[in-house]
Amino acid sequence: MNKANTCAIAVMAKAPQAGRCKTRLVPPLTPDEAAAMSAAFLRDITENIALAGRSQAIYGCIAYAPAGLEHLFDGILADGTGFVLADGSPEMPDGVVGFGQCLFHAVQSLLADGFGAAVVLNSDSPTLPTSILARTARLLALPGERAVLGPAEDGGYYLLGMKAANAHLFRDISWSTAEVAVQTRQRAREAGLELVELPAWYDVDDAASLYRLIDDLAAPVGVDGLTPFAAPASAACLERLGFGEAIRAKRMA
Repeated sequence: MNKANTCAIAVMAKAPQAGRCKTRLVPPLTPDEAAAMSAAFLRDITENIALAGRSQAIYGCIAYAPAGLEHLFDGILADGTGFVLADGSPEMPDGVVGFGQCLFHAVQSLLADGFGAAVVLNSDSPTLPTSILARTARLLALPGERAVLGPAEDGGYYLLGMKAANAHLFRDISWSTAEVAVQTRQRAREAGLELVELPAWYDVDDAASLYRLIDDLAAPVGVDGLTPFAAPASAACLERLGFGEAIRAKRMA
């Protein structure tokens, strides 16, 4: 692998442990079921990255914390998925706080390791179209500095990619609010950095979006020419959790 010509895509992920991940899916799920759903999402997302890597130079990895928990991902991820620590422990620039420290840590580490571009990706969008991941890598391979933003429908973002570790993109951001994408756009303008925007997509992080996922898995609908990823692991998990009948009913409706 020629790292200089490769786009590293890091999934910001918690280990799938009951009570510590996907807690906003409880209810309708139990903590154990939410952890199983989290594991299924990670399988689908890393398989999706691997699929995008068939057409572009992409390296997929998990950005995790704390150190020493890599074994909790055993058997969950797509083959070849790597790891990068993202606990925000290095000294951070002023204004880079909270979750921004973890994001910036992941970006810094991947670029310092020699990758030509680094992307941080959420762990909540198992149906994100593969074409979006491939397009991100293509955009970051073009000459010139730029960042790539994938806005989420809730006002955050599902993806942010860059070719240089620009701390300003993470400075003074109101994390976990509907202002994240707006503020990130503003930071890019302040830095004089070209920001390319991708189509909006949704996160599965509460009961309403979980049922939306069930609808999408029952009858995948392309939006603006984009084909959702089939997310087979998520579909199989929902089947095991008793949602299979709902999926099949919607398919027959």
